[in-house]
Amino acid sequence: MEDTSVVQLHQNKPEDECPNLSLRPLDVSDIDAFMVWATDEKVARFCTWEPYTNKEDGLSFIKNTVVPHPWLRAICIDDRPIGTISVTSNSGNDKCRGELGYVLASKYWGRGIATKAVGMVAETIFDEWPHLERLEALVDVENLGSQRVLEKAGFQREGVLRKYVVLKGRSRDMVMFSLLSTDHCPT
Repeated sequence: MEDTSVVQLHQNKPEDECPNLSLRPLDVSDIDAFMVWATDEKVARFCTWEPYTNKEDGLSFIKNTVVPHPWLRAICIDDRPIGTISVTSNSGNDKCRGELGYVLASKYWGRGIATKAVGMVAETIFDEWPHLERLEALVDVENLGSQRVLEKAGFQREGVLRKYVVLKGRSRDMVMFSLLSTDHCPT
């Protein structure tokens, strides 16, 4: 039986920026890699959290939030974490929906890595969690890079939710994207 906690994508194209991209669980031994993106103000700009300022808070987050999360993986190149990606399943009447979230070290932006990671999740999550029929992602209207990631990964832009969330003290408009289990993924 295949280990579903690790997903790998190997491309043979020489221009591929991420030939050894994989997704695997993130754990406390990854703290130094985690702190690279978790302390970066550019990375945290559209996130619900502020940049981390010390390793102890980062370790606490990994132990108390990351490790027990039902589906959160490190985005890795050559098994070295450069970001994370997660799916959070809803419950009750909303159990058919899951929310996708991801973060990537700014050094790796613009290389197609996030798009490939999202595509890897889209290819497997509906099999891993058969109760899901819809994977959705909310993106700040100003986060154009993340919007492009989702569009390239086959997500549909559904519309703008005005004044949908308070983020860092301001109400923000969010763009809703979705991918259905019946949609064809281009990746």
